[in-house]
Amino acid sequence: MKVLAIGDPHGDLGKIRKVMKRVEKVDILLLTGDLGKADLMRKMAFTNIERRKKGLEEKEFSSKEKKKAFMEAYDSSLAVVRFLSRVAPVYTIFGNVESRNSETREMAKEIGLKLPFLTDALNKIKGVRVINNRAVKVKGVRIGGLDYFIDDVWVRTFKPDDYNDRLQSARKQTVRARKILKKFGNVDILICHQPPYGVLDKVTFKQAPKHWRGKRAGSKVILDFVRKGKAKYVFCGHIHEGEGKKKIGKTEVYNLGVVGHKVVEF
Repeated sequence: MKVLAIGDPHGDLGKIRKVMKRVEKVDILLLTGDLGKADLMRKMAFTNIERRKKGLEEKEFSSKEKKKAFMEAYDSSLAVVRFLSRVAPVYTIFGNVESRNSETREMAKEIGLKLPFLTDALNKIKGVRVINNRAVKVKGVRIGGLDYFIDDVWVRTFKPDDYNDRLQSARKQTVRARKILKKFGNVDILICHQPPYGVLDKVTFKQAPKHWRGKRAGSKVILDFVRKGKAKYVFCGHIHEGEGKKKIGKTEVYNLGVVGHKVVEF
């Protein structure tokens, strides 16, 4: 079976089309999350991170601005996945751009405007499977999908303003992720959003907050899983500037960045 893994699409159909022109027929497609365009979301988030760091009040964005950012990601996510689903069956996880149904409900209530549910829309597309925190077997190949979570090491490293609350939440997410990976056991492929800690995960993005640059943004939970030799291949994204390959023991780790790609055969 021929498997094509594609890094964070971020709604870039142009790059996606170029990849598909270069790659011969494949049996399945794997995506590392961050399906949609997130320019507006990122700009809003980074603006307030920098303002807080300078001791300034957060900038208030209107409900219309927030919905516009949401819809930018939503519409471009569906466009990418619909295109790819016509090529081969698609298996995807969620990154930090995707909004789960519970998060969408919360945001809709906050801004007082209706918002569509991405998970429901993806599940209606023929040949598409969202495998957040699930292991599946496709033609004998075992694939584990771990969606984005905040590892407690990230909070301790990046020290967000609401440190105590974020650390408490991250600890719960980290324990949950560890349990999910333990349940997976051995897999042929692990799809996750962030890289293992210390592996292709250094923040050097010029638009990132200054106090983030040079720090490692990977997950120690994922690193522990990889060090135990639980996966043959790991495909991730998230830290786009970390795109590349590194071998840890017998495991090949690929940070596929934005629409980077790798074909493996079984």
